[in-house]
Amino acid sequence: MTNLTNPSFQDNVVVVVIRTLNLYDAKTQLSSLVEDAAAGEEIIIAKAGKPRARLVPLRPATRRQPGRAKGKIWIASDFDAPLPDAVVQNFAGRDP
Repeated sequence: MTNLTNPSFQDNVVVVVIRTLNLYDAKTQLSSLVEDAAAGEEIIIAKAGKPRARLVPLRPATRRQPGRAKGKIWIASDFDAPLPDAVVQNFAGRDP
């Protein structure tokens, strides 16, 4: 059975509709285009036949979860130790 005939695969298929409009048409239909984009449609706005902008739906905002990186990040014990003089001089633009 291929992915196209597998019923469980078909449930996961997302169809993206992409429509291209010229700038003048987009200006006159902006309100409805925004609604279409919010419904999941992708709209390309072209000027003189060249794509210039893409109107896409916003992704839902995800809340950050505090502590997700716990245990994955560490800071060296000498992190805030003074830098060697040669490094300080390089930052100042002087040769050591």
